[in-house]
Amino acid sequence: MWVFGYGSLLWNPGFEVAEAALARLPGWHRSFCMRSIHHRGTPEDPGLVLALDARDGATCQGLALRVRPGDEDATLAYLRERELVSSAYLETTQRLELADGRQVTALAYVIDPDHVQYCDLPLAEQARIIATAVGGRGPNIEYLHNTARHLHELGIADAELDWLCAETDRLAGV
Repeated sequence: MWVFGYGSLLWNPGFEVAEAALARLPGWHRSFCMRSIHHRGTPEDPGLVLALDARDGATCQGLALRVRPGDEDATLAYLRERELVSSAYLETTQRLELADGRQVTALAYVIDPDHVQYCDLPLAEQARIIATAVGGRGPNIEYLHNTARHLHELGIADAELDWLCAETDRLAGV
């Protein structure tokens, strides 16, 4: 069983990883397009979290995480509790292209564009929200910076996240 990590799963998978490999997911864009009312915001003051948003010609780079054999059922139950807390994500299987040339089918959580938590905001508005929102798992800006740092450590460039890091730091007075 493989899982595609593109956001917090990069730095906090929450399950035993037997193998991790750089991977590409064609047709999808990593985007702060999901309002977070649980983990990085509240219903009164929503934050933003990353989701995979379908986009022609896009490719999302991330990590393919292979679940330790024998842990598949427990991992699936854990991921469903974590990722499907508000039903804004859809649980899908996607074909990933690994850096070593292999192709695998992986579980990937993508945004439901018809869900009330879906949003398509300009980067400046994303930065304003992320700079101040706080939810049950902590500050929204922490989530952004953890994800950006881990992408850099993996050698994955993401110009939007880099810009958001700089702008949220400016707005937060860091």
